[in-house]
Amino acid sequence: MGSWSAFPPPTEKVQVGQWALGAFGELRLLRASLRQALTAQPMPDGGARDSVPEKLAIIATELAANAIAHAKPPTTVRLFRTETTFILDVADNDPWVVPKFADQHPSRAGGLGLHMARKLALDIGWYVAGGTKHVWAQVAIPVARRGMGDGG
Repeated sequence: MGSWSAFPPPTEKVQVGQWALGAFGELRLLRASLRQALTAQPMPDGGARDSVPEKLAIIATELAANAIAHAKPPTTVRLFRTETTFILDVADNDPWVVPKFADQHPSRAGGLGLHMARKLALDIGWYVAGGTKHVWAQVAIPVARRGMGDGG
């Protein structure tokens, strides 16, 4: 526990949305806007259509809340899509504050956002580029199941 990628996520991606946040009160709007952006994205019918946006909303909230709490505004949240995944990239202007996994049982409220993000994500990591710290998480897009009559 506690290890994660210190490299940027895959580069072959298309940006789906971007949000700038300055305060905790904007997290609710971020979740709603993120879900709206995802409704336009092709995904298989069924549970994936609900579970992927829910996972991304939770991860985005946790990562953005960490950035708002520990860095100077604005916090920039970007949503990207690859052929098989969505990538959330949360950027802040304080590259000197290294993201850390909190103790599993913190004595104060909060502190488990990175653990939650890592549990819901396929992969998670962080890197610094041009004086900006980026914390990212990648969520798989489920593949549509083929029925017996579909030739597979």
